Order: sequence, then C-alpha cells, then structure tokens
Amino acid sequence: MIRFYQYSNCTTCKKAAKFLQDYGVSFEPIDIVQHTPTYSELKEIVESSDLDVNKFFNTHGAKYRELNLKDKLQDLSYDEKLELLASDGMLIKRPLAVMDDKVTVGFNEQQYQDVWVN
Repeated sequence: MIRFYQYSNCTTCKKAAKFLQDYGVSFEPIDIVQHTPTYSELKEIVESSDLDVNKFFNTHGAKYRELNLKDKLQDLSYDEKLELLASDGMLIKRPLAVMDDKVTVGFNEQQYQDVWVN
C-alpha cells in the first residue's frame, strides 16, 4: 500500500488523494507534520527514487523561506539535507507518495497515472 505523506490544509494533497480515490488506488494517509519521516526513512526514500535530494524540499513553503534555504542549501552535505528534512515535515514537498521503490513528490496528474494507476 502507498504511504501517502500529506498536510491536511494542503490543496495539492487533497487533489492527489482525490485522484487516487477516483482510480480506486489504496493508500495510507500520514500526517507529514505529526509523523515526519525519520532520517533513515528519508534516506531510503530518496535513494529508491532516483531524484536529487533537493527535489524533496518544499521550496514554496514559509519554513523554507524562513530558514533562507534558497541560499544555504547548496552548501549543505547530503546528510545535512536529510537531517534538515527529517527535522520538520513542513520542509518536505508534498504529497510524498511511497511504495517499495516507487516514489512521487508533489502532484502531477500524468505522473500519478503512470506510476500509481497503470
């Protein structure tokens, strides 16, 4: 089953969840703030995704701007980036959908169709 990390007030998360429901795809909704993935969980997710760790940051979020990460991110090591993501669920781009070696970050209808429906 898909582990579906979301934030309850996130409209993109709601759209993605509705998409999965409409296609009858089972998923386990997980509040990304209350149950932020740990460092080791994130490391496993990032490594199985083939995406750069930077793609996991919510670059439009208030927390990202507050910490001035636009300027700081390039100077952080891979491990430091994972630790930062694990420290606050609001830093993680959402929804984050994970099942085995399949991972999607954010919501793109065509990507969801390709990865989760077909």
